[in-house]
Amino acid sequence: MNFKKTFALASFILVSYAPILQAQIIMPPAISTKKDNTKDSYFGKEILDPYRWLEDDNSNETKEWVALQNQNTEAYLKQIPLRDHVSKQLTRLWNYEKIGLPTKEGEYYSFYKNDGLQNQSVLYIQKGLEGEAKEFLNPNTMNKEGTTSLNSVSFSKKQKYCAYSISKAGSDWQDIYVMDVATQKQLDDEINFSKFSGISWRGDEGFYYSGYDKPSEANKFSEATEFQKIFFHKIGTPQSNDELIYEDEKHPQRYKSAYLTEDERFLILSLSEGTDGSEIHYWDMKDKYQTSFQLLCEGFKYNYEVVDNIGDKLIVNTNYNAPNYKLVLIDTKNNGTNNWKNFVAEKDIKLDGVTHVGKRFFCSYLVNATSQIDMYSLAGKFISTIKLPGLGTASGFGGSAMDDHTFFSYTSFNQPSSVYKFDLKTNTSKLYKQPKLSIPLAETVVEQIWFTSKDGTQVPMFAYHRKDINLNEGNLPVFLYGYGGFNISLTPSFSVPLTYFVQQGGVYVMVNLRGGSEFGEKWHEAGMLGKKQNVFDDFIGAAEYLIRQKITNRDKIAIHGRSNGGLLVGACMTQRPDLYKVALPGVGVLDMLRYHKFTVGWGWAVEYGSAEKEEDFNYLIKYSPLHNVKESLSYPATMITTADHDDRVVPAHSFKFAATLQEKNKFNGNNPMLIRIDTQAGHGAGKSTTKQIDEWTDVLSFVMHHLQMTHNQVQK
Repeated sequence: MNFKKTFALASFILVSYAPILQAQIIMPPAISTKKDNTKDSYFGKEILDPYRWLEDDNSNETKEWVALQNQNTEAYLKQIPLRDHVSKQLTRLWNYEKIGLPTKEGEYYSFYKNDGLQNQSVLYIQKGLEGEAKEFLNPNTMNKEGTTSLNSVSFSKKQKYCAYSISKAGSDWQDIYVMDVATQKQLDDEINFSKFSGISWRGDEGFYYSGYDKPSEANKFSEATEFQKIFFHKIGTPQSNDELIYEDEKHPQRYKSAYLTEDERFLILSLSEGTDGSEIHYWDMKDKYQTSFQLLCEGFKYNYEVVDNIGDKLIVNTNYNAPNYKLVLIDTKNNGTNNWKNFVAEKDIKLDGVTHVGKRFFCSYLVNATSQIDMYSLAGKFISTIKLPGLGTASGFGGSAMDDHTFFSYTSFNQPSSVYKFDLKTNTSKLYKQPKLSIPLAETVVEQIWFTSKDGTQVPMFAYHRKDINLNEGNLPVFLYGYGGFNISLTPSFSVPLTYFVQQGGVYVMVNLRGGSEFGEKWHEAGMLGKKQNVFDDFIGAAEYLIRQKITNRDKIAIHGRSNGGLLVGACMTQRPDLYKVALPGVGVLDMLRYHKFTVGWGWAVEYGSAEKEEDFNYLIKYSPLHNVKESLSYPATMITTADHDDRVVPAHSFKFAATLQEKNKFNGNNPMLIRIDTQAGHGAGKSTTKQIDEWTDVLSFVMHHLQMTHNQVQK
């Protein structure tokens, strides 16, 4: 085996064994879902869609189907003997204090804290670093189920007000409220029908936000979301009086966001036609002759993000003629691309993000999917690389131009997120807050392994396991995870459920598939549109490599992914059902012919393509999980997970896929085809601790049972 990197080890105490014997589980009665004759014609090809009626999540018939499916799934899961033990141990391991990054707001510092098992983290505020921390916003008091979560929180320029948005039951829809900071009293201001919006203050007067017209109540979680607009809300006035700043009736399916630079000189308008590619406009608020937005960076071939301004010049992070991204300096008075100047030139590693604090720019790079933070001056000159605790993920480095310090977090697979304070005067950092797990654990190790994919591409993956385990046993249970899309990078981070799995003797493997951005735009482009099959080949190749290297075998592999990763699992289990024992497609995009017809699915066409185009249809139909389930094959033990308030990837994807699997797998295998449909939950963001523990209990119990794992009782 070629281990390219070895991570620092964490010191823990070994667990003792208390095996729980595998039991024969009685399969619940098979569900036969009603079929109809619905079909579509795509470029002369007839495609059946017999379960389309399940797309109507408001019908009584669909609700009855959901109830029956959940009843069957619960009947199966409750027979797994180790389920209660998993729940108890996950709860114990989850129960440790978690503290987020402090954010400096004038004389105040705000930060999130969770005592351990609180459903939602609480926002605290204190005066100065030595002041007493006081509870400021507690979403746990907003509803008794703990399913209301905080999203954006933004303080006005002089910290007179705080505007915050909340989400209910995991939905992407947000409501914005305003609080007086000194008295902590909520004002009458209330903004509804906002989605994918920040909150950008203009002084203490009011703020900019993105909003929509009121959706229909019956279909607010499924119908296409269009005509986003930019508004300015003045404090003390009703939403009906909000000033319309920008709208575009010719392009209903564009995302629109607006924000001020820190000095409030420039109002930046960012437009996008999907999840990739953007266009930037600006409004110089100090120029009395400029009365509307002016084009700065023409879209939508490249990505652009305004980091900040230096006088009348804007610093922009972009992949324009730079697949690994770079910083450019753009003079707003002379902004043609020929006049752009490199501020921080492109490197051979991916520039993943940039912040401006004090007189420094912090550039976060990815080196083989781990963080490297380089610091630059206001002149764009390299100062130094910040020393991190190890090879993992660092984030943060927020603040204002006047600050002399900042904070960042660091985490890895075997290290919970810790907070560090960085002094800009001395360019040194020190530990500020470090969590302490409530349970002693076995010592673990993380290794990076490279393998050759189907077309010869070298692809990395991380393997996280106990130190006392020999990776060459050939019989190790493996939890294989991937995403592979939307320019999103997977980097090391701590997870309670996956740490639990590793403590039971399993190996957690995370694959850095093409389609992500770990190695820049070329890596992303190699896994999108007509090249999407590369992503599936990479994931299949990872499993095959683990088997060839005698780390595991086909009866010991569980595959998992969520959202675009749910598509990954759906495609891989239908293409290579022989390769895995368990499949866990979570909140997945599983109907590749109709995904663009729901909520914001249209925005993914830049990544996937659209079945309304013949060229795109011809490759989408080849891997669309829903359309590639066959009666002649036996599929892995499958548990699909989704939620009733998922208005990102609507649950109809999972409903139709489950019904199809159950129909066609009926006579071709003994493995269960289950679907777990959560209630009062959405795509994942803001999910309560209780619901997370419940879901992971079911997922891990299902996995451990089918991989024939025993349970290790952690010592008290």
